[in-house]
Amino acid sequence: MGNLIKKIFSVSPLKITILVIFLSLTMYIMKVPFFHFMELKALDLSFMARGVRTPGVETVIAAIDEKSLTELGRWPWPRTTIARLIDTLNEYGVKSIGFDVVFAEPDENSSLKDLEELSIKIDDIGLKDPALLKFLDEKKEEANTDLIFARSIKRAGNVTLGYFFYVSKKDAEHLSEKDIESSEEYISGSKYDIVQMRGNLDEYAVINAYSAAPNVKPLTDAANASGYFNSFSDIDGTNRWSPLAIRFRDNFYPPLSVSVLKQYLGGPMLSLKTADYGVEGIKIGDIEIPTDETGQILINFLGPAKTFPHYSITDIIHNRLDPALFKDRIVLVGATATGVYDLRVTPFSTAYPGIGIHATVIDNILHQNFIRRPGWTSLIDVFIIILVGSIMGIIISRSRAVSGFLLGMALIVAWVLINRFVFSSYNLWLNTIYPLFTILTVYIGITIYRYITEEREKKKIKGAFQYYLTASVINEMLKDPSKLKLGGDKKNLSVLFSDIRGFTTVSEKLTPEELVHLLNEYLTAMTDVVFRYDGLLDKYMGDAIMAVFGAPLDQPDHPERACMTAMEMMEELKKLQKKWTDEGRPVLDIGIGINSGDMVVGNMGSEMRFDYTVMGDSVNLGSRLEGINKEYGTNIVISEFTYESVKDTLFCRELDSVRVKGKTLPVKIYELLGEKKDSEKSNGFISVFEEGLANYKQYQWDEAISCFKKAVEIRSGDPPSELYIKRCDKLKDNPPESGWDGVYTMTKK
Repeated sequence: MGNLIKKIFSVSPLKITILVIFLSLTMYIMKVPFFHFMELKALDLSFMARGVRTPGVETVIAAIDEKSLTELGRWPWPRTTIARLIDTLNEYGVKSIGFDVVFAEPDENSSLKDLEELSIKIDDIGLKDPALLKFLDEKKEEANTDLIFARSIKRAGNVTLGYFFYVSKKDAEHLSEKDIESSEEYISGSKYDIVQMRGNLDEYAVINAYSAAPNVKPLTDAANASGYFNSFSDIDGTNRWSPLAIRFRDNFYPPLSVSVLKQYLGGPMLSLKTADYGVEGIKIGDIEIPTDETGQILINFLGPAKTFPHYSITDIIHNRLDPALFKDRIVLVGATATGVYDLRVTPFSTAYPGIGIHATVIDNILHQNFIRRPGWTSLIDVFIIILVGSIMGIIISRSRAVSGFLLGMALIVAWVLINRFVFSSYNLWLNTIYPLFTILTVYIGITIYRYITEEREKKKIKGAFQYYLTASVINEMLKDPSKLKLGGDKKNLSVLFSDIRGFTTVSEKLTPEELVHLLNEYLTAMTDVVFRYDGLLDKYMGDAIMAVFGAPLDQPDHPERACMTAMEMMEELKKLQKKWTDEGRPVLDIGIGINSGDMVVGNMGSEMRFDYTVMGDSVNLGSRLEGINKEYGTNIVISEFTYESVKDTLFCRELDSVRVKGKTLPVKIYELLGEKKDSEKSNGFISVFEEGLANYKQYQWDEAISCFKKAVEIRSGDPPSELYIKRCDKLKDNPPESGWDGVYTMTKK
């Protein structure tokens, strides 16, 4: 039997291969950020390896380029210049015009403001010359360049204006509610025609906007349509996706590219279908557009800058070009000059004009030339990972190091070539990095296994120390033997204390053997929960447990780990209570206190014998919080310091502000009730309790009592509510002194 167990747990090339394949599949499912980053770079290489593709003839770009800036002046130009551009393009017979520019402010080149100020001055001095007033009115109309621009847009009847959304709350902080409502009104004509919602769409499943920055009203009213030109880069700063739907308040809006294409196609219906998880489908007429769950399309880039025909705006305005170049075309107006700062990073270029992205999306949709990554490609990825890992394991286990390396490189080259062929020929995006990672890791793992023997010695040392120290501490000491010394470091950690209520009374009813059995069963279950969340079991103190989170290994989410441990300890206790009741044994109940803060952590003791533990005021406060449960009739109490870290994910209610024994400053305490998703069940109860607490702090005893009685009616026998009713009755008879801050001072631990 012993030999069988030894054989099962021994290391072999086969087991290394299986382990690596399992690891690769696990990371693939978890979408590890680093590998995702590398896969994006591999996708860029696929585009570059495929080379430049010729776009359709439907889309051309009217460029705000260096030549135009030289001849027409610095940007922004007078709106009359843009009006001339529209008039000329329509004389050329264009079918649709889109502006990758927003005219959110009145024309700064207009002299209208000066003329209006002159009119005010003339009116102030009482000059009523009809000829002068008529002359001024004529000049005002000539100076109103926004009005001239709007008339040009209206005459054309085929202009789509661009605008952008504020998708960050911080960026929209300067806007008032009136500004936001106005922006919604201005873009109201550019919504999706049909929105079908199946289920309750998750708030964060799609891109949400806080406000819009539309064009000035005269232009908005004159335009045939509008669309946003927001774009978002991946984690490496490269633009690969284009959002085709952004939610603003209760409506969904299409981008500039889709709005322009709709106009070009004669106004087919734009439809959006959503499900619980996000966007299910987007269509323009009969064309189905593949997007991800957030409503973004993977852009099939056709080449570097100027893949689409670019024509300088100054050449268009001055009639230097053949009108046939524009007849029945889509013309996108945008900046390509470096000084105008509308350059993006794409797989083909680090200085790609943003207008080119809109042109590419239009071409992709119009010709249904999409890069696809349907759900079934994940099955292919999994199959390839298993296949190449198995082949590599067989090759390396039966080959010498050099020959195995060469065969491994051949396998890598073969997969890369196959992947490139599938991408270029079928527009399918298959994973490149995870199969390569699997091949390399199997090779490295088996090679190391063959030549490294010192690992066996480490296992012997580790096995010997496991009888005395926790595995996490042993691992830290193996990395750095200097940790086997006295001393500690100051770290921000979370500490959990739990204690059995009335343990003395329970122990008096049991024999020593029964008591030990009961206690061991309880401590085993609770310890398993601590280890489940990678906590450090600091010590047992009789029937009490002390656990630490965040040490010796760094855990940025240590407050949440401690709270999740506490909640799961209560769940395990409920199971044990039922079991003990069925067995006719005494039932145990516990209180748990959690605090987060700076603590000294390290090896404490003597030179001959020491223990890895934590010390400090924050530790003492955690211990006091465990005892506070007795006062309020609760099971889990956390400090305000822990609450600040978990309030967005866990559901708590404020219990009180207390001054614990041994401390002068008050601390807010909270009862941990569950996860945020469970909060709806108790929202009514909590709101009544919080109202009562607010009245209590404001000396409004009767109002507070009324609220707490309602809370008791909602949740029968709620101990904190009943406690506050008693406190209020006492304070009514013996009101506190002036300046009372509502803090309750604990007189015992």
